[in-house]
Amino acid sequence: MAQYKIPVLPGDGIGPEIITEGKKVIDAAGERFGFDVDWIEYPQGADHYLETGELISEDTLKELSAYDAIYLGSIGDDRIAPGVLEKGILLAARFYLDQYINLRPIKLLEGVWCPLKDKTPADIDFTVVRENTEDFYIGIGGRAKTGTSKDLLEVSRTLYSAKFGLDIETDSEEIAYQIGMISKEGTQRVIDYSFDLAEKSDKHVSSVDKANVLSDIYGFWREEFNTIAAKHPDVKTDFNYVDAITMWFVKNPEWFDIVVTPNMFGDIITDLGAMVQGGLGLAPGGNINPNGTSMFEPIHGSAPKYKGMNKVNPIATIWAGSMLIEQLGEKEAADAIVSAIEKNILEAKVQTYDMGGSNTTTDVGSDIARILLEM
Repeated sequence: MAQYKIPVLPGDGIGPEIITEGKKVIDAAGERFGFDVDWIEYPQGADHYLETGELISEDTLKELSAYDAIYLGSIGDDRIAPGVLEKGILLAARFYLDQYINLRPIKLLEGVWCPLKDKTPADIDFTVVRENTEDFYIGIGGRAKTGTSKDLLEVSRTLYSAKFGLDIETDSEEIAYQIGMISKEGTQRVIDYSFDLAEKSDKHVSSVDKANVLSDIYGFWREEFNTIAAKHPDVKTDFNYVDAITMWFVKNPEWFDIVVTPNMFGDIITDLGAMVQGGLGLAPGGNINPNGTSMFEPIHGSAPKYKGMNKVNPIATIWAGSMLIEQLGEKEAADAIVSAIEKNILEAKVQTYDMGGSNTTTDVGSDIARILLEM
């Protein structure tokens, strides 16, 4: 029997409740398919931060780097300013573990209501590959007032005037700035990953950018995409400006197979994808380092107002668990979990409030585990 050690960060809000159901289903998969999981729990989250002042230490990150996969519930708490936990734990882990791919399956399951008229599971089945460590998320930015050292206001005036031939006043009190950066290595490796996925499944690759306006940063992205595409002549490709792809996701989702995108645009369009596939409660995600430690989670937040109520939908977390064990090599078990989720939805007997039911988080997890064992 295969043995796996998997670290778990239940996190905040509804995190512990949904992660419990995810573990339950993975344990059931292990019983059926012949593997065993030793769950190793870590306390990082709001309570730990308020008690100790620690977000996540380098020692803890080093420990986590020894494992192939991490299971994450959710991060975020109303008692702590927005961004503190998210940056200090979630982004810290992504950067330290170099999880440079955010993988998001956008798949409409049988039995799920879709907000798009006349679209079926045959129309909505694609994957978004989002670059996960660069772009406007590198954390370089700030604010400046007139008279500060290096007077950024004057610099901005000079640059603006030089570019457009216009003169602007410099007596504004304050500016804010954020710097986006993508590297050749970072861009190439995420695009390479998308082409590898396409070749394995005979799919085509759609690139997202905004090269018509943000031509320096996203023009570079497009150039690298073209360079890599030339090495894969059998893979069909197309380009989409990010504003246009939001329209096509709604009008023609069947056009897409593999969508590769810079970090910021991926952050936006994957939430749209979640709605297209039926809602955040059905949307899993993976933060992938193909040669290191990956981390799997639902893409929704911690929903503090529902904490301890045992009412939220655990399916996104259970589906993320399926992605996790697939990363470990348990493909048959992973596929069986998704099939069990779909059967639970089709039977429509045990569902949470967002799916039109009145069952608890625990009920849904137990029912999916039951289906998995009986399939």
